[in-house]
Amino acid sequence: MKRYLVAPLAVVALAVGAQAFAHHSFAATYLEDQSMTIEGELVQFQLRNPHAYVHVVVKEPDGSMVRYVVEWGSPIQLSGTGVTRNTLKPGDHVIISGNPGRDPANHRVRLLTLRRPKDGLSWGLLPNEVIDR
Repeated sequence: MKRYLVAPLAVVALAVGAQAFAHHSFAATYLEDQSMTIEGELVQFQLRNPHAYVHVVVKEPDGSMVRYVVEWGSPIQLSGTGVTRNTLKPGDHVIISGNPGRDPANHRVRLLTLRRPKDGLSWGLLPNEVIDR
């Protein structure tokens, strides 16, 4: 009887351990002591596990257009704040603040706040913060 119980428990322990090992620290990818703001047109919103992603085309100071990949929270975290697959659409003008990626050439940002000026949508802002736009 013990032998039949040990095998399933070992499989569960390995699965749980693999999930914990697979989750990474944001500090490995992003500069958490720095912040940046990007503004541009949303081209893709992916609400998927383990994290959602927002893709934004930004006009750089030199006039070039650059696609930024913005990492957001997990779908379960975002759904708890009212974010759904339909919250953001291609063409939305967004302003995103967050932590820049460690490699600037990758154009990555870890999302901390998101604003959509056309309708006042904001995510990640404290209720008493004032949007100066």
